[in-house]
Amino acid sequence: MELRVLRYFLEVAREKNITKTAKRLHISQPTLSRQLKNLEEELGKKLFVRTNYSIKLTEEGRLLQKRAEDILDMVDKTTEEIKTLDEINGGDIRVGCAESNGIQYFIRAIRRLQKEYPLIRYHFYSSGTDAVNERLGQGLLDFAIIVQEPDAVKYNYLKLPSMDRWGLIMRKDSSLAEKEFICLEDLIHIPLILSRQAMEDEMPRWFGEAQDKLHIVATYDLLFNASVMVRENFGYVLGFDELIYTGEDGELCFRPLEPVLESPMYIIWKKYQTFTPAAKLVITELKKEFL
Repeated sequence: MELRVLRYFLEVAREKNITKTAKRLHISQPTLSRQLKNLEEELGKKLFVRTNYSIKLTEEGRLLQKRAEDILDMVDKTTEEIKTLDEINGGDIRVGCAESNGIQYFIRAIRRLQKEYPLIRYHFYSSGTDAVNERLGQGLLDFAIIVQEPDAVKYNYLKLPSMDRWGLIMRKDSSLAEKEFICLEDLIHIPLILSRQAMEDEMPRWFGEAQDKLHIVATYDLLFNASVMVRENFGYVLGFDELIYTGEDGELCFRPLEPVLESPMYIIWKKYQTFTPAAKLVITELKKEFL
């Protein structure tokens, strides 16, 4: 399986049209079609369903699309690392981030580094902690910023001076908006929207046996999407403070949980990983700041 053909496949999958993709890639349409057909024959699976006007990925095609994106990300990252092994002035740093206002501490650290090394570029990948950890494990990220206890066997880590407080995000016309704090009894019978990660970590500790009584109507990875559900009166979200606008002129409000539930934040990186000079500079700066 050639990397060049994988790139062709991804372009076609995104464009959904072989003719348009061929023009953009500056190759002939028959050549591109032949490359894709050879790829299907090599895999022994049909990757596209062709119509008169467009193409759609089969289930096998969607799987290959995801794998091809990861493979080519790794190839591009490795190529960039090798090119910049002797370059101390520039390079690319890839960081996975869980949603948290605590990322400000990481930004402040690299901002100071930026003054001396302005050619270093930072690429941020935002998702839930589980997805970020997966990309870090695959070598697609240099660092991850997470809101759960790190695995000390796999990762080196630094704790950030940040604690995210959990609370209930709701519409201001909710009766619960009149309360200063939200207790366990308030949550038992309302439609709840919970973080998938929190359901495995923080929530069981806070709810205890009462977790089985919850009416969970949806789960989420990114809080912004969940806040749209709240605005549309689909349910109430348990999430971090300061991530969703809850000002006086907004539709939503935040009420903290009582007893208090907080999550710490860490910067982690794989043990025994070979870093580029740029990544080593970042680690040095982080250690100066947070050790």
